[in-house]
Amino acid sequence: MATNWLTDDEQATWRAFVVAAHHVEAALDRQLLRDSGLAHTHYGILVTLADAGGSARMGEVAGALQYSPSRLAHAVSALEKRGWVRRRECPDDRRGQLAEITEAGREVLIAAAPGHVAEVRRLVFDVVPPDEQHALRSALTKILTAIQEQ
Repeated sequence: MATNWLTDDEQATWRAFVVAAHHVEAALDRQLLRDSGLAHTHYGILVTLADAGGSARMGEVAGALQYSPSRLAHAVSALEKRGWVRRRECPDDRRGQLAEITEAGREVLIAAAPGHVAEVRRLVFDVVPPDEQHALRSALTKILTAIQEQ
C-alpha cells in the first residue's frame, strides 16, 4: 500500500497545529506555575472535579483528561498532599475510588482562574479574530469527533 503523503500545504497546516498546541500548553503551564504554583495538569483536574459537582470517579477523570490511570493517580496524590483533593471509596462500587475537590482546592481554583483566563485570551482570542473563531472551533470539533468515534 502506497503512503498517502501530506501535500506541502497539509504539512504546513499540520506542523503549525502541532507546534501551536505545544506552545499554548507550555505557556499555560508557565503562567499557572508562576502565578498560582499550580501545574496546568493539576488545574485541569481541579476544573474537571468542580465541573462534575465536586467529585467524580477516578476513571471518569482520567477519561475526560485522556490520562492513564497511573498518571492520574500520581497527580491526585500530589494534589492530596497539598490538601486540594481527597480520595474516598465509591459508595456503589467498592473497587472504585472517587476524587473530590476540597474547599482549599476550590479556593486555589477560584484564585487561579482569572490569570488563566487572561492567558488563554492573550494566546488565542486576542490573536484569532472573532470571525475566524467559529471556523477554528468547527475544525477542532470535527477532529475530536472523528477521534472519539474510533
